Amino acid sequence: MAVALLVGGWAGYGLGAAAAVVAFLVLRRLEPAATRTLRLRAVADLPLAADLLAATLRAGAPVDRAAAAVAEALGGPLAVHLGRVARSLRLGAPPDEAWSYLTPVPGTERLVAAAIRSSASGAALAGALTRLADDLRADRAIAAQVAAHRAGVLVVLPLGLCFLPAFVLAGLVPVIIAVLSDLL
Repeated sequence: MAVALLVGGWAGYGLGAAAAVVAFLVLRRLEPAATRTLRLRAVADLPLAADLLAATLRAGAPVDRAAAAVAEALGGPLAVHLGRVARSLRLGAPPDEAWSYLTPVPGTERLVAAAIRSSASGAALAGALTRLADDLRADRAIAAQVAAHRAGVLVVLPLGLCFLPAFVLAGLVPVIIAVLSDLL
């Protein structure tokens, strides 16, 4: 409506409709704050969950009981998914079906693949989970460094936007005016 009123005429209606479509598409992609908080907490708990799963498996617990114990110890959104995995395994679901309950959590693809591979081959899952936890922590450290570098660059932008016009107005404009007044 604002675009249509500002531009006016048929062009305003056309641009207003285009702006409405763009706004709808952009707003639809935004994630609600509660969903984002749950997703970030689940991702943050993933390395700890992998370490705890590895520890319980090394202690001799079967996979379904290890997953249930870790889900109970963790709490939070990742624990809900891990609890579903434990119940499915306990009820005799195939490993690929049971571990698929973790797939809605971002970053669990490697954990799910390791668990399915371990169930198919009989290889020890604890070692793979320990390596996975280390990799996840390294990925998180790299992401934090990238965010810190990006923040440093973004902090410079407002500084440049404030000082550049001031430099032009206070430094260059008087020089240009002085040169033009001498020429005329």
